Amino acid sequence: MTSPCKLDDSRILPYIFHPRATSLTRLPAGAQDLPIEVEPGLIIGCRLYLHSPESPNILYFHGNGEVVSDYDEIGPLYNQVGLNLLVTDYRGYGWSNGTPTVQTMYLDAEILFQELGAWLSDHQYNGPLLIMGRSLGSACAIDLAARHEDKIKGLIIESGFGDTLPLLTVLGVPLDEIDLSEEECFNNTIKIAQVSKPTYILHGARDQLIPVAEAEKLQAWSGARTKEFQIIPGADHNSTIACAGRLYFQAIKQFIDKITGTANWRDRRRKSKDTQ
Repeated sequence: MTSPCKLDDSRILPYIFHPRATSLTRLPAGAQDLPIEVEPGLIIGCRLYLHSPESPNILYFHGNGEVVSDYDEIGPLYNQVGLNLLVTDYRGYGWSNGTPTVQTMYLDAEILFQELGAWLSDHQYNGPLLIMGRSLGSACAIDLAARHEDKIKGLIIESGFGDTLPLLTVLGVPLDEIDLSEEECFNNTIKIAQVSKPTYILHGARDQLIPVAEAEKLQAWSGARTKEFQIIPGADHNSTIACAGRLYFQAIKQFIDKITGTANWRDRRRKSKDTQ
């Protein structure tokens, strides 16, 4: 893995990361905290919203400015459709310590992937594993999916970006003062082309931070033979769940059921009729 360390320029980093520190919060019913040491004395906070050992598992990298505890109401909604959700923070976010950089974000994501996988195995959570990333988290998710196809069942991207430079421009980075090429950035489009596992991309129709065209680029570059693209009407960058409601979780579960062979076409047709 080659980390795009040039993004760790002091003129760029404040635009990429907006860490929000919080104290350790009370666990929702059925949830469990899993602090993971990524360096001596440096802990990343992870929270597991658990449904059952047989359920599919989603390793989730959240968006910028969010923290694990923001998912205390969302995690149980994943559980309600039969999914385990494993949410991770970044350095300096939530009750994690340290200072975030792009290089350490990638390095930490690799450790979190390995440690969470080990925890699932040790506790006999044997359902298929998928990786999901929202916004900034799409960089971690795509990078891991490209390098660990043998260990995952699929990839889910919400509000993700293809090219980095247009996003940095929207964020206000003074690119005219910085010698930076697209190849020295996150390279999401190049990496997603290496992902052949089933891929599901969701994006808000009114996303002004990361336009729909970026999601379309990810869809076009995706190396997956099985891939789906869902535009959520009325949603902006941060309101996909609010706009889609329970259909958001049902659509993700339906995608997972299809790629894992849990539900055949007759089952899906019957369930569709039942909800009409």
